[in-house]
Amino acid sequence: MNREKHVMAVASAGGHWVQLMRLRPAWKGLRVTYVTTDPDFCQTVYQYAEDDGEPLPGFHTVVEANRWQKWRLIKQLLGIVFIMVRKRPDVVLSTGASPGYFALRVGRLFGAKTVWIDSMANAEELSMSGQRIGKHADLWLTQWEHLAKPEGPKYLGSVL
Repeated sequence: MNREKHVMAVASAGGHWVQLMRLRPAWKGLRVTYVTTDPDFCQTVYQYAEDDGEPLPGFHTVVEANRWQKWRLIKQLLGIVFIMVRKRPDVVLSTGASPGYFALRVGRLFGAKTVWIDSMANAEELSMSGQRIGKHADLWLTQWEHLAKPEGPKYLGSVL
């Protein structure tokens, strides 16, 4: 049976989400599940799909958390695990921050290919999440040529 590839695209609210939305043409025609921290973004995702003539994607939210909110991070991780168990994506892609980090780590455990694209805003150094997830991603990218290293991340051009 030849099933269509399923992409899970994950990003926290703000600039990470904006950058993720700019990547949409890369998975046009594939089954997509979006995961973010702001339920209001659902309307934006569905509007993009309607404008592009694509089927409506899946949309899920997890709690917003940062490194100083340990209990919220645990809740966010559990939310990611719950979504991953139900959706079983083939590819997990993120532009950052903590929900993307967790999604790539959990996705890898489920056998998904993983892609991390470090935030364009991090021009002087890699993001903290990017530094921590790099060795766990199948493809680790930066949008700044001077941040690329032989062991990763790779620079393949600035697209966002």
